[in-house]
Amino acid sequence: MTEHVNIHEAKTHLSRLLEQVEAGEEVTIARNGRPIARLVGLAAPDRRSVRGSLRGQIRISPDFDAPDSDVERDFGMR
Repeated sequence: MTEHVNIHEAKTHLSRLLEQVEAGEEVTIARNGRPIARLVGLAAPDRRSVRGSLRGQIRISPDFDAPDSDVERDFGMR
């Protein structure tokens, strides 16, 4: 369902119109009865990660957790 509103009504009731858009409706904004813009909802991006999607792209050195003398010295551990 598409609701048609004039610019003044859109400015006055923007929060209500955005709630309608979030609920899946479209809102057409008109100037002097002539449509000039349409408010529509945005699809939420799919941010699910897929396990194993970086397989073969990351390499961890066998000694990645070996003590580092420079770091130990800088932190006063030596």
